[in-house]
Amino acid sequence: MIVVMKLEASPQEVSAVKSRLENLGFKIHPIQGVKRLVLGAVGDRKIASSINLESYPGVEKVVPIMNPFKMVSREVKEENTVVKVGEVEIGNSKVVTIGGPCAVENEKQMISVARQVKQAGGQILRGGAYKPRSSPYSFQGLEEEGLKLLAQAREETGLPVVTEVINPQDVELVSSYADMLQVGSRNMQNFALLKAVGMTGKPVLLKRGLSATIEEWLMAAEYIVAEENYNVVLCERGIRTFETYTRNTLDISAVPVIKGLSHLPVMVDPSHSTGDWKLVPSLSRAAIAAGADGLLIEVHPNPPEALCDGKQSLSPKNFSRFMEELKPFIKAAGRN
Repeated sequence: MIVVMKLEASPQEVSAVKSRLENLGFKIHPIQGVKRLVLGAVGDRKIASSINLESYPGVEKVVPIMNPFKMVSREVKEENTVVKVGEVEIGNSKVVTIGGPCAVENEKQMISVARQVKQAGGQILRGGAYKPRSSPYSFQGLEEEGLKLLAQAREETGLPVVTEVINPQDVELVSSYADMLQVGSRNMQNFALLKAVGMTGKPVLLKRGLSATIEEWLMAAEYIVAEENYNVVLCERGIRTFETYTRNTLDISAVPVIKGLSHLPVMVDPSHSTGDWKLVPSLSRAAIAAGADGLLIEVHPNPPEALCDGKQSLSPKNFSRFMEELKPFIKAAGRN
């Protein structure tokens, strides 16, 4: 349930309500909105219905949350959440572009692509140091050496970096290098990992699972937010269907659906969705029209020689053209 406090509620009145709920076993998530303070209370519904919180001084109303996902719901917070990664904000009027290679391969590759992403207008740098692959014989990433190269690229360009973490035991190490932690589609329901990244307080980019429903995706986000980390950005990256002409099927409808259900920002990854760099511009425009807060684009200095996902990666020249051609579509959508 959510407890909406009156605008004039004193700190003592808020504290009294929190203490009462905590004594009854509820976990409290205070959310300070623009116009009101809301106390999200997660606990036993039967107990909630037996107490008369609306009689407490300072309480405006009590509203039950019907959705299984509680703290990520619009019922808890009406206004959009804005997640800050370094100095970059995701979730406001701007469309944020994250660019970079699927995998960190070497110093020359990473520094080169970081400079090119920034020059073209990208705001966040991506790169995989740990690579969970379908085949155990495929390139698995440089691990900590890759993290060091990402940090070096950040020093060179000033771009904050996002990279994937795949094991709970690696969360502390990856957090020491990255500005944002990515949870990949294969790990969307790795609940131990979700709790671990939640406890860091760092921004989290949560990709949708290969066959996950929207509700399952939001419930995964709930695991992170339950650790009192509200810095979650959802990323639609295509789902598995019967279609074989693209790598996955981009679910554009997920963007407005999520926007209606949740206050969290939503990004789209057209690179993984299609597996074909030639389709990335079209689907990016569709994502912007649907209301996406940003795009996750794979960029490689030499796609034919990429150690993974070269077919879906834009060259720096194509990325620069892509960014320039996207501007009128962003403007037409009323975004910056």
